[in-house]
Amino acid sequence: MKKAYKIEVDCANCANLMEEAANKTDGVKSAAVNFMLQKMTVEFDEGKAPEDVMPMVLKSCRKVEDDCEIFF
Repeated sequence: MKKAYKIEVDCANCANLMEEAANKTDGVKSAAVNFMLQKMTVEFDEGKAPEDVMPMVLKSCRKVEDDCEIFF
């Protein structure tokens, strides 16, 4: 399953770092952050529920930028 989320990120470099962090999160098959559109697209592993995985993605992203917001 693939879903798109609005994300608030301050710079392009942080967006790249958040993308890397999201891709390392358990349950995420792939993630992409578009800084210009302020959008994160996440494809989840088979059998993983987005509502279970996204809080962990947000936690990973907040290690990069502590005021990051992902609206899910």
